[in-house]
Amino acid sequence: MIEKALYNRLIDHLDNNRLLNPQQFGFRRNFSTDNAIFSLTYEILKALNSKMIVRSIFFDLEKAFDTINHSVLINKLLLYGILGKSKLFIESYLTNRYQRVQLNNPLLDAKSNSKWMKVKRGVPQGLILGPLLFILYINDLPKAIMQKATPIIFADDTSIVIARQDVNELQEDLTLTFNQISEWFKQNSLSLNINKTCLTHFHSKGEPHSDINIIYENNYITKMNDLKFLGINISNTLTWKSHIVKILPKLSSACFALRSIKPPVSQQMLKATYYSQFHSIILYGLMFWGNSEHSDKVFKIQKRIVRIMAGIGKRDSCRKLFSH
Repeated sequence: MIEKALYNRLIDHLDNNRLLNPQQFGFRRNFSTDNAIFSLTYEILKALNSKMIVRSIFFDLEKAFDTINHSVLINKLLLYGILGKSKLFIESYLTNRYQRVQLNNPLLDAKSNSKWMKVKRGVPQGLILGPLLFILYINDLPKAIMQKATPIIFADDTSIVIARQDVNELQEDLTLTFNQISEWFKQNSLSLNINKTCLTHFHSKGEPHSDINIIYENNYITKMNDLKFLGINISNTLTWKSHIVKILPKLSSACFALRSIKPPVSQQMLKATYYSQFHSIILYGLMFWGNSEHSDKVFKIQKRIVRIMAGIGKRDSCRKLFSH
């Protein structure tokens, strides 16, 4: 109760004073992954429509929530006007925490425990206050790139979009921005996972290829044409084909499962299964891929599963059933 009350007080303070960076979409009121995906695709499409060369970098952090430096976090709280009892409560909330590892051996019906160790870094996960403290910790990251790029941040998922008319200028600004962000991570005790950080060349059909690379600690950043961003698969041409290809097997499996359980269960149970196993998949990101030329494959499976639930033939119309 005390934690939730403090959370509400902090979020009111941050929202009323507009202290949270508008490029941060994670763990905020009235923000969702849809907002972050829209921001990313909007910036890319806007640049492509202006005949610009577009690159995006998708950064990956290693155990970001577990590596937060408590002293740095407390100093940042002061900058955002979080003082007095609120600051003292957060300091108490973070300090004097202990953890240990417990191993269960079912064969011997025994447990093995490590020693209790003091937690010196990180914010508690699974609690309401932890994510808010994290986005406060990372809130000043966009300032580090000096307006050379557009950042899109969802909690610890950080991506940037850079577009230029000239390929040499793009290479220069891309390298500069990458170095600025990686240096910010180092200064704030966050570790970049170079193996999962990637560079993507977004382009329209027929755009000439331009070879751009980023080197970090003597390693080339991996280039990817298809990647997963906040649960949705994005291709470098924004056709959404890769996302649809990924969800089709899941939808077919849900269709088979519904067909299997139909005889013994009630219509109410069938609907509950449909919404949890099928509808939830097609609903996610629908505003982006729903108008794709490849989306018909998804909606054909949806018609099939609706016919199964209604017990009608595959040639019978199911249009009216969608209103029930």
